[in-house]
Amino acid sequence: MNITKIESSYILIVNSIDDTLNSLLPHYSKHNVRIIRNEEKDEFLLAQANAVTKEAYISSNEKKYIILCGKTFRKEAQNSLLKILEEPPSNIVFIIITNSKSAILPTIFSRIPHKFFRKDINRKSIGLDILKLDLKDVYAFLKDNQRITKNDAKEIVESILFKVNSQKVKLTQNELDVFSKSIKLLELNSRPINVLTTLLLTLLNRKKTI
Repeated sequence: MNITKIESSYILIVNSIDDTLNSLLPHYSKHNVRIIRNEEKDEFLLAQANAVTKEAYISSNEKKYIILCGKTFRKEAQNSLLKILEEPPSNIVFIIITNSKSAILPTIFSRIPHKFFRKDINRKSIGLDILKLDLKDVYAFLKDNQRITKNDAKEIVESILFKVNSQKVKLTQNELDVFSKSIKLLELNSRPINVLTTLLLTLLNRKKTI
């Protein structure tokens, strides 16, 4: 992996967090980089989020790069960082490194540019036009995917969000929250078909109210 220097806030979706750091760090001076991660396990918790906020508000006369690393990020940790990620202090650049797009809340993912460095990513084509979505489309899609696995359903949720972004569909905060809740429910082993039904009906209802 060869990642050049990143000068503005980004989310990086990668195969290996450590390999990414090894590729990225030589491009920076040690004194203006801070790496914040959970040293005990791969989950980014509220304690790490608090450390990010504290570090971000330590003033610097030159750019300071704060790198957030985790295979998973707790929802409460991400929520606590929403404001500072959207409006970072002067000279602060945030770089989030994780293994899966689903690890990041849609509310953050929609606000910060992202790059995929995963070699094995093969995003599923959902075959849905969000702008022209109707009940017939939803029914047919759910029928075709009624027996999918939890992981396949998570990929579909990610693909739907990608399609929403590519079609420049503007979602409300509540609608973005449905995407976050969908991933969480799938991780808690809710039935994939039920989760997808709720998500698609939310998008369908949005279209009707425009």
